[in-house]
Amino acid sequence: MTETKSNNGLKVIAGLLGVVLLGTIIYTVSLYQDKQKTTNQLTQEKELVVEDLNSLKSEYDKAILESNATNEELVSARDNIAKYIDSVKTMKADISSLSRYRRQVSILKKEREQLLKQVDSLTQSNTLIAMQRDSTFVELEKQTVFNDSLVVQNTQLADAVERGSALNLSKFTVDAVKERSSGKLVSTSRATRTDKFKICFTIADNVIAEAGDREFFVEVLDPQGNVLGESYSKSNDSGASVTYSKGTNFYYENSSLDVCDYINKPSGDFQKGNYMVNVYDDRLKLLGTSKFALK
Repeated sequence: MTETKSNNGLKVIAGLLGVVLLGTIIYTVSLYQDKQKTTNQLTQEKELVVEDLNSLKSEYDKAILESNATNEELVSARDNIAKYIDSVKTMKADISSLSRYRRQVSILKKEREQLLKQVDSLTQSNTLIAMQRDSTFVELEKQTVFNDSLVVQNTQLADAVERGSALNLSKFTVDAVKERSSGKLVSTSRATRTDKFKICFTIADNVIAEAGDREFFVEVLDPQGNVLGESYSKSNDSGASVTYSKGTNFYYENSSLDVCDYINKPSGDFQKGNYMVNVYDDRLKLLGTSKFALK
């Protein structure tokens, strides 16, 4: 009887232990499942945070590429996001850390909106400045073309005035003369009788020419092509030069003027043959040529 009671007690205790063990197993499995579920949720949350950060980084990359000039603020913000991505990937996921990074993502999104607004504003300003610069450049080009045109017109006008104000001869004569004892000059065609050449020319009237003292240069060439007289030399600004026999000075007052000058014979008589006389103005422009012969 006593042994039967003892066996029944052991059975009860074994049953209770079995129930406790089963409950422990069930509880442990439940805890493990809850932990796995929590770990999976944290991993998913971590991946979402990384995805949001990668999306922000991509938007910054696009904004930097579209920007005409490197924007240091955009580059700095993108680099910071890259650091956050590395930190999230390597961290051990927990609720506290993920909450902190979620808040940071929200802050970064607001910062991105502000920076992109600034970039848009700067881009619009730069575009406006570029348009104004291009417009100014076009106007400068137009003004340059206009100024060049004025320079050309002024140069042409100056050339026309210079040409128009140049003096010209309306008459030019050369005469071989003999001076009688009375001082009277008579024409001759013989070399042995010639004492001097009388060179006369008439300067045409010119209302736009500058009045004042002028000098023309007379060049007399003998039959051998030698210059008679003192053989002076004269050059102009363009580098042209002429050797002349005599300079003839006169005062010009815009009206027709008769001028005469003389070339005396050399130490001996004049040679027989053909002579040529040239008259140049003060800029060495050839105004007239006359040829004659002595017998």
